[in-house]
Order: sequence, then C-alpha cells, then structure tokens
Amino acid sequence: MANVKISELTAAGAAALANEYEINEAGTSKKVTGTQISALFKADLLDDTTANFTGTLQNGGSNVVVDTDIGSTVQAHDADTAKTDVTQSFSKAQRGAIVTLTDGATITPDFATANNFTVTLAGNRTLANPTNLTAGQTGSIFIVQDGTGSRTLAYGSYYDFVSGTAPTLTTAASSVDRIDYVVRTTGSIHAVFTANYS
Repeated sequence: MANVKISELTAAGAAALANEYEINEAGTSKKVTGTQISALFKADLLDDTTANFTGTLQNGGSNVVVDTDIGSTVQAHDADTAKTDVTQSFSKAQRGAIVTLTDGATITPDFATANNFTVTLAGNRTLANPTNLTAGQTGSIFIVQDGTGSRTLAYGSYYDFVSGTAPTLTTAASSVDRIDYVVRTTGSIHAVFTANYS
C-alpha cells in the first residue's frame, strides 16, 4: 500500500488503511475499522493540513503543560541553575546565613539548618555535639560574651581541637571568639579556635 499523508486521510483512506493493517489484542488479530482510524484525526484535535494540534491536549485525563504553566506551576528553564553533582564555577558571591543559636545551659546546633552560627552567652554553658552531621560540612560558630562577661564554655565530645586541648574563651564583656570547623566524620569535628576579635 502506498504511503498515506494525514491530509489525504479521508474516511475512505482510513478504511483502506484498516483493510491493510491489523492489531493484535489479547492474542487475537483484530482489524481496526476505518471509523476508528479516522476518529483519531478529528478536526477539533488535529489540523489535517498542517498536522498541528489545535484543541486541548490531554494526558491521562489531565491537561498537559501549556505556556501559561511556565513560571507558575512549572519552573522555567534557567541556565544559571546550580547543580549538586557537577563542578560549578560561580561568578558572583555565595553567602551562608548566620543562624542565632538559643542560649541555655546546653546549646545544641542543628547542622542541617545552616553552616554558620552565633550565640551570646548569658551564663556558663556547654556547646553540645551538633545534630545532623554530614562529613565535609564547614562553617563558623561565633561565641559572644554578654554584657557581664566571664562566661565559660565546655564542649561536646565530637569537637576535636589542636593537641586535644579545649580553648578558653575571652572573658571581657561583649567580646567575640570564633570556632571554625570542618566535619571530618559524623563523630569528629575538627575545630580551630580564634580569640578576642575586636
């Protein structure tokens, strides 16, 4: 049978196709009728001259994506979107928020919320082992004395300082110390203490 163009697929042409081709349904050969084939090319769905869809496209009963969805229910393409599994070169500054920790007898950072933290001590405190540690995370923790000063800070067992010696805070009122850290494993945080920022 000769090739049949969509523009030539009249009811008679569909019937001719039906006589040439059969489909197999549940193991039984079954001819497709001309009416069934021509129904696939109804005028309200397909312009049979240009083969452009002109009606509402549907997929499983739901409308497919249309132009007005882009930027509202469907994210628009953005060539600058960062990816997590490829090397990236950023041409603008990247910033991590500094999250304020809740002061209390025991201070427990949640490393899933940020990389950088700050806390103002209103008494002698313990900086407990953080939750949600992931190897490779880095950041800083700013330790601020309140207006009284002379506050001390003990550390959870995950904090590993140089030579195994925990640092002593600057005691002056409102003074600021900093702990820079990198999570080596989920049970070890390499920490570097720097004191007395003015």
